[in-house]
Amino acid sequence: MALRIAFMGTPDFAARSLAALAAAGHEILCVYTQPPRPAGRGKALRKSAVHEKALSLGLCVRTPKTLRDKDEQAAFAALDLDVAIIVAYGLILPVEILTAPRHGCLNLHGSLLPRWRGAAPIQRAIMAGDTVTGVQVMQMEEGLDTGPVLMSKNVDIADNDTAGSLHDTLAVAGAALLPQALSALEAGTLHGTPQSEDGITYAHKIDKAEARIDWTQSAEHLDRLIRGLSPFPGAWFLIPTAKGDVRVKALMCAPEDGKGQPGEVLDDNLLIACGTGVLRLKRLQRAGKGVQNADEFLRGQSLPKGTILS
Repeated sequence: MALRIAFMGTPDFAARSLAALAAAGHEILCVYTQPPRPAGRGKALRKSAVHEKALSLGLCVRTPKTLRDKDEQAAFAALDLDVAIIVAYGLILPVEILTAPRHGCLNLHGSLLPRWRGAAPIQRAIMAGDTVTGVQVMQMEEGLDTGPVLMSKNVDIADNDTAGSLHDTLAVAGAALLPQALSALEAGTLHGTPQSEDGITYAHKIDKAEARIDWTQSAEHLDRLIRGLSPFPGAWFLIPTAKGDVRVKALMCAPEDGKGQPGEVLDDNLLIACGTGVLRLKRLQRAGKGVQNADEFLRGQSLPKGTILS
């Protein structure tokens, strides 16, 4: 028999999982997602990716601001769920929610736990220079990403992966893994493995101060920073101009051989010296402008050899 499910998620990463579970034939009683938020220049309210996907599938949607409200908890319990699936929802689940479904709440997480518990596992894995990550289905507990791991899929991190490209790869892997986990749950063969007490790291939310490029750092370090923060929030630097400094995001780069004063432009094609080594900037975005490849960027922004970036 199909499982009675509530799905709880918000961004595109989660929307792909919702679509996969619907395609697998499970009975999705309700979808929970973050309330619509102001977006764009007009600040019009915009529904989340999960909200839009749920509507396209004809599913019931609820958008509570909190799940600590007793009426919200009673409404959730009244769904008489077998299990709730949580994917990047963004709200804390109190114990009353965690324990309401017969099989509790299962979370899809974008790392290999206990490495990178927390809010930004994809970005932190790239920034740390990890070569492998993955997606895991875990049983939720009151602690932050501390529950037993039920099912895993490893994913290699390529040298040119950005947070955006790795996000997409993991979203596809997660959308494939969740239906497998629910099939095992139906069959009674889904069993948890406690997380190791060794190797615990936390993927703290990205702080704005981290995004400023410090050219005294090594090219290897800055390559990981730039890719880990691409496309959002974007690692940035300043270009000096006659009208003042221009803020630019670096969204893709590649380390090369060379040396120079940190922040120095070494040629006419965006080769920049770092504390050790050099970086070739390949994709950039000026404040208020669209994303551009290096050649497009240079047609609209002079950056002569010898310029010092900050």
